[in-house]
Amino acid sequence: MKITGKTKIAGIFGYPVEHTLSPAMHNAAFEALGMDCCYVPFVVHPDRLSAAVEAVRALNLLGVNITVPHKEKVIPMLDRIDDEASFIGAVNTIVNSDGRLTGYNTDGRGFMQSLSESGIDVKKRNVLIIGAGGAARAIGYYLAQKAKGLHIYGRTPERAERLAADLKKVSDKVLAVQDISSVGGFDIIVNATPLGLKDDDPLPLDAGLLRGKKTVCDLIYKDTRLLREASKSGCITMNGLGMLLWQGVFAFELWTGRKPDVDVMRKALISNIS
Repeated sequence: MKITGKTKIAGIFGYPVEHTLSPAMHNAAFEALGMDCCYVPFVVHPDRLSAAVEAVRALNLLGVNITVPHKEKVIPMLDRIDDEASFIGAVNTIVNSDGRLTGYNTDGRGFMQSLSESGIDVKKRNVLIIGAGGAARAIGYYLAQKAKGLHIYGRTPERAERLAADLKKVSDKVLAVQDISSVGGFDIIVNATPLGLKDDDPLPLDAGLLRGKKTVCDLIYKDTRLLREASKSGCITMNGLGMLLWQGVFAFELWTGRKPDVDVMRKALISNIS
């Protein structure tokens, strides 16, 4: 990659951010299209987020991705938030248009596209989301509109109730549940918690409940213990790599107005997973 005085810069703000795979897939996409652009990870301490956002304007960046712990806190620092990101209450992509910063959230669309790509149709399915944080809210926004029924389970029942109440503004098919022992009634189970990032993490639900022809999704982009147990029980499984890929595809389109080569981005992700 040749850096010149004309090179446009995009990047990602996070704390920590050293683990990110986004530079690999975006730089591969820029190169494949012959674009004079570069994607850089920026370690942004929470106390310096406001200064970092102002730097997007000052340095005339194309825009940035936003990851933990900044997705919610960045919202008041922007000039405009699109309706989807406003409802979700989190931003993962900022676009700079002549100094005017607009926030978007491409996580939910990325998840839905990964389901579609895997041949998973939610229209006539009952879906359970385990977790009630930002990731659950982003995917729940879409699942509430598409699924036959959507159930929310959280370790803190009050958070699950609040998320369900918010999602009911999108669809009346949403319900918070406090007991998932009757998980047999769900066709699709989605883990939207961090449980599984570490190999010794407990399962987000009892492995004995993973029976039958269910689809089990984990938003973590590696082969987690949950997915291994689900596979043993005959379930269809899907990790979060597709969501990571497609949220990046949609962010790329927002910054550049061009469609990237998805296969190039996918190969870059896979080759950089340790």
